Amino acid sequence: MSAQNRAFSDPVLCRGLLEKIRAEIRSPLRFMEVCGTHTAAVFRAGLPALWPEEITHISGPGCPVCVTHVRDIAACLELAGRENLTLACFGDMMRIPGPGGLSLGKARAGGADVRVVYSPLEALDYAAENPNRPVVFLGVGFETTAPAAAAVILRAARARLKNFAVLSLHKLVPPALRALLGEEGGGTGEEADSGSDGASPAAVDAFLLPGHVSTIIGLEPYGFIAGEFGKPGVVGGFEPADILHSLLLMIRMRNRGEAEIQNQYRRAVEPEGNAKARALLAEVFAPANALWRGLGAIPQSGLEIRPAYADFDAARRFLADTARPEPEENPACKCGDILRGRLRPRQCPLFGKACAPEHPSGPCMVSTEGSCAAVFRYQADL
Repeated sequence: MSAQNRAFSDPVLCRGLLEKIRAEIRSPLRFMEVCGTHTAAVFRAGLPALWPEEITHISGPGCPVCVTHVRDIAACLELAGRENLTLACFGDMMRIPGPGGLSLGKARAGGADVRVVYSPLEALDYAAENPNRPVVFLGVGFETTAPAAAAVILRAARARLKNFAVLSLHKLVPPALRALLGEEGGGTGEEADSGSDGASPAAVDAFLLPGHVSTIIGLEPYGFIAGEFGKPGVVGGFEPADILHSLLLMIRMRNRGEAEIQNQYRRAVEPEGNAKARALLAEVFAPANALWRGLGAIPQSGLEIRPAYADFDAARRFLADTARPEPEENPACKCGDILRGRLRPRQCPLFGKACAPEHPSGPCMVSTEGSCAAVFRYQADL
């Protein structure tokens, strides 16, 4: 941890922020974070046990591995089953249960050539070293990681590396937030199990917005949260003091009757974001409709590879003409409801029993950014 980040974990600073929160909160505040790093940070620091009982934390669809739809997992498994093809992916993708309980890890154990990489550049290098073997990189992530996939596609195009392709399963955060807010007149979720606090977990008063994503897109794309739905939003950092300060900013906006998008994470996020990264995305990708686990089809919430780079589009090259049945999910797994904020992890009947990190039933327990995994690891009593 850097010296700067250690400063934002200082106990004296955190106690001071907690005192201000307790002094200034006037009504219950239900806030949703939509970043897997925030999910893990909240539970790792034990913050729910420290802040006032008026504050309710809801985890939203902030884990990119978790929101990958079962239909897309089935497509990944289909690619893994191809002979003479190498599939490259991040480690979290290996253990996600797909149709019939099959995972990429199990497919590899059965002989599939599935390789874990730490960046898409590793997959590109492998393709260059094996020119006679198709190599497909699974592009999973939000606006933060998509520019790296765009960069390797451009590099492959310049090198005329025709055996390399990307299966773009990238997602865009703002359209998912709009979909959540559009549910039932603003995400009231009256039929949801209320849990112990007597308030529906899906009733969101304010948003803790993702710091990493915001380094790319800036603040403007979140404007509809305040302008159309009248809810405050704060782009926050990931240390305990960052999160507590973000909560204090939400409380103060609520007390003033204001709804704005504020930037707490100023040491990393510029209001305009990263123009170069967005230009890279715009050159290679175009917004497209996408499927989200728990949320279904959301218009213009994904990124598809533009026709100019069709040679590097795994969906066009390997999956376009394939008829496939609708995959079935485990109906007992409530990961989709948890991603929508309608249930808490421990309200899933499988949590800690048939579903644990060693034997997950759903992706919320697989990824280190999943809310079920975070609760299991850090807050098993919640």
